[in-house]
Amino acid sequence: MACLEDLYQETKSRIETAATKAGRKPEDIELIAVSKTWPIEIISNLVNCGHRKFGENKVQEIETKVPSMPSNLEWHFIGHLQKNKVRKVLPLIKKIHSVDSLEIAQRINHIANDLGLFPKVLLQVNDSNESSKHGFSPSSLVDSFDDLLKLDRIEIEGLMSIPPFDPDPENVRANFIFLRNLRDKIEKDSGVPLPQLSMGMSNDYEIAIEEGATAVRVGSSIFGKRKYFKKNES
Repeated sequence: MACLEDLYQETKSRIETAATKAGRKPEDIELIAVSKTWPIEIISNLVNCGHRKFGENKVQEIETKVPSMPSNLEWHFIGHLQKNKVRKVLPLIKKIHSVDSLEIAQRINHIANDLGLFPKVLLQVNDSNESSKHGFSPSSLVDSFDDLLKLDRIEIEGLMSIPPFDPDPENVRANFIFLRNLRDKIEKDSGVPLPQLSMGMSNDYEIAIEEGATAVRVGSSIFGKRKYFKKNES
């Protein structure tokens, strides 16, 4: 991982270029380094480069990594969250990007009340209707939004999506535009601000930034090709 700092600096530079191209401030783009599957030793290299925000999609990894890493790090949960894991993950994370149904939002709200927490969340939208992905359909999100607003322990900051992978990132620009427009519609109809758009990963984050992303979730562009370590290595 000798080149990790170079990859990290290159990623930040590309974020700055994309933001400038779109007439935006680079500091308004949140870089979430997706550290899933990477062991603490590797993540520590990035911490030593000055990075503080990390994304994980497995509760087991969150439980292992958070207590073992510096307390000033910020952890984001970006994977599908099962109802029976909510109590474990809430005290350990800054934000959940992947609230994908009214039922899980209600569960988070209930557990947050038990724990005295007010978690920040994003609502995941499955705008491409992929059966392999979780998330609200656009219509179900619109229909559920009033019920979501009744949940008084969660702070809904915006929307999140995972577009289909395409070797040409230009082909997913429409997905990012769709999410932004959906956000704008819900804001207009509800009068509730939703300032955050979590969209864009290693292959397409520059396009996402051009279309309004406020958070990008970048893994392989920083850490390199993902490796799946044995249990005793993580």
